[in-house]
Amino acid sequence: MTTFDWGVIAIYLFALLCLAVRLAPEQTSREAYYLAGRRSSPLALALSTMATQCSSASLLGAPAFVAFSLGGGLGWLQYELAVPLAMAFLLLTLYPALRRHGAISVYSFLEARLGVRSRVLASLLFQVFRAAGAAVTVYGMALVLTLCLELSFAACVALLAAVTLIYDLLGGMRAVILSDVIQLVVLVSVLVLALCLALSVLGGLPGLLAHLPEARVQSLDLQHTGLGDGVDYAFWPMLFGGFFLYVSYYGCDQSQSQRLLASESVAAGQRILWYNGLLRFPLVLLYCLLGLCLAAYANFDGAFLDRLPVTEHGTPNINLAVVQFVFDQFPPGLVGLVIVALLAAAMSSIDSVLNALSAASSEDLIGRWPRGAQLEARFGALPIAKALTLFWGLVIVALAFYVGDVADSVLVAINKIGSLLNGPLLALFLIAAFAPRVGEGAALRGLAAGMALNAALWLGAPGVSWLWWNVFGCLATLAVAGLSALPQVARALGAALSDRGGRTAALSLLGYSGFIGLACALGSAGLQAGIAP
Repeated sequence: MTTFDWGVIAIYLFALLCLAVRLAPEQTSREAYYLAGRRSSPLALALSTMATQCSSASLLGAPAFVAFSLGGGLGWLQYELAVPLAMAFLLLTLYPALRRHGAISVYSFLEARLGVRSRVLASLLFQVFRAAGAAVTVYGMALVLTLCLELSFAACVALLAAVTLIYDLLGGMRAVILSDVIQLVVLVSVLVLALCLALSVLGGLPGLLAHLPEARVQSLDLQHTGLGDGVDYAFWPMLFGGFFLYVSYYGCDQSQSQRLLASESVAAGQRILWYNGLLRFPLVLLYCLLGLCLAAYANFDGAFLDRLPVTEHGTPNINLAVVQFVFDQFPPGLVGLVIVALLAAAMSSIDSVLNALSAASSEDLIGRWPRGAQLEARFGALPIAKALTLFWGLVIVALAFYVGDVADSVLVAINKIGSLLNGPLLALFLIAAFAPRVGEGAALRGLAAGMALNAALWLGAPGVSWLWWNVFGCLATLAVAGLSALPQVARALGAALSDRGGRTAALSLLGYSGFIGLACALGSAGLQAGIAP
């Protein structure tokens, strides 16, 4: 990079730090640090949520998947068809119950409805899985920095973590939200610029179509089911699996639901979900179009893939295709702007996760620990919150050195890690919201069964699409929890039948039993399809 590029990067980072310093005096309480005082606009919170999701892993992994991965192409857009459906479901059902509870941690809802064990366990699972996902993001961004800065991987991880931690510790959630809006604008601008430049190099739309492999254009795959056929990204698993994934991600994941809890009212939170349902698809479409341009460019320039850095297995690292294209075609100054977009995407994801991990640890662990109140009285709630942010930053840095082989695309890696937990955790929240009388013990047994099923599918049934894990994990959790609660159901049914006015309740319990049977049948069918030779 040129001196001008370095200047663009330095100015951007300095401006973000100035923003954080400016907002630091507002961090006077734990609620201000975690929820920005519940005074941010719904649009700002929605854009911040989108910026958190669209990390550097998305900017690197989504175009790479579309351009080069098996089953890629525009098929990834099938995944986004489930977003509006998931937003509508959350908006009408689960979210109002969560928001009216009014806490900092979404997992406090589980304690109020089921018990403290479900809250602590769900929060611990979130912290472990989300820290692993954040480590994948750091890993992907550090790879970019090694190419740009010619530093070691360890030095790049340390640099990225230091900048993000300083920014997060100073500004809290208020700075995170405001900076995310800025970063999303920068990211979209760079995507549009990259698309225009790629089309110019290829000779416009005719050149793109002339060099684009036919397999990259395919979008809907209605022939495969992902149930034992080894096809991960067919229409049906992406629609149903994506629906369960997004409902869980937006509603039960602290890193996303924290924005909903930061809204000033239930109506404001519902507008956040509405904005996300409308705006996410156009953004993902930009990623996919850039991926198509990369696929065409690889055919246009036959040596492009050979110029990519290689992985430890000796194959081209497709996650760096966007960066290599930038170095090939962007003029000085614009290269720095692209690196700024990558840094912005990484920081908008990592700082949000750090804040959420800190909130979960503070509210669900320290807050439940008998000596937690003593620690807060001695050191103060806000210093402990910031100390937890620092702790999780160090944990993510350590994990970043061990996630490189999870998948050939960092985007797939993050989704695979999350899909082990998404379905079972969603089922736990559904039980808490709509069937708390099932009981905490039965619900937790269901959670364990759902996660065990997903782990078995990963290890023993590679032919089953990981997208189905979100569905089967949820159904297995509901089924096992329902079966475990059969004694309570039988007692309730007997009481209902003995009461002339209880016929409606009895019919509802019978319907619930039928649902349990259907869930068991679907889960069994999924397993049989996955292990069939």
